[in-house]
Amino acid sequence: MPTVLLVRHGRTTANASGVLAGWLPDVNLDEVGRDQADSVGRRLAEAGVVPARVVSSPLPRCVETAERLVAGVGGIRIEVDDRLGECRYGAWTGRPLGDLAKEPLWRVVQDHPSAATFPDGEGETAGMPGESITAMAARAVAAVRELDAAVAREHGADTVWVAVSHGDVIKAILADAAGTHLDLFQRVVVDPASVSVVRYTGSRPFVVRTNDIGGSLAGLVPKPAAAQAAEPHSSGDAAVGGGAGTPPA
Repeated sequence: MPTVLLVRHGRTTANASGVLAGWLPDVNLDEVGRDQADSVGRRLAEAGVVPARVVSSPLPRCVETAERLVAGVGGIRIEVDDRLGECRYGAWTGRPLGDLAKEPLWRVVQDHPSAATFPDGEGETAGMPGESITAMAARAVAAVRELDAAVAREHGADTVWVAVSHGDVIKAILADAAGTHLDLFQRVVVDPASVSVVRYTGSRPFVVRTNDIGGSLAGLVPKPAAAQAAEPHSSGDAAVGGGAGTPPA
């Protein structure tokens, strides 16, 4: 199956000021975030990775990150999928994280996130619905799995595609791929402009990398199908004893 690169957007003005941005419409990359996104684009180019598709959260910070990733590659259209959007934090949207940490719900989010539902917005956040972390995880996982299957049908198994999203969303996708309960997803770190990598197969997903913020991405380019067929364990089973190198496609 294809390889999906899960890229978190670069640093934003909200990240820098410690504010929970959520679905605020005017949160953009700051200077650091733009440099981070450009750096990921250079790493992809140096590795010879040309994504078959690039799908982004609709929020501007992700779309800008996606555009910068492929700025040097012609002919790639940035697609948008709402299911890759940030968790809808409702009344928590736009509030300082320091204040939110004093709320009783904060401990639920940290310790038992599958039980956490954010309150609907009111006042300045009226019209911003709250969402459960479970619902966010379900839509994001469904999106990535469906998109991955579509990439396989349209472009074949030996290809790479990119999903640009948000920290909590990517953490939820990685938890699912690793077979980890959502209540443990806070153990996963996903920094701004980091690259995490999953390869879905007929038997199980393989988590290839997490929170990669530097170094070569050349090892992510899939081998030709003939070379894969000549290797042991090409059925999608993990190598006995742990093995080495990248997992089979």
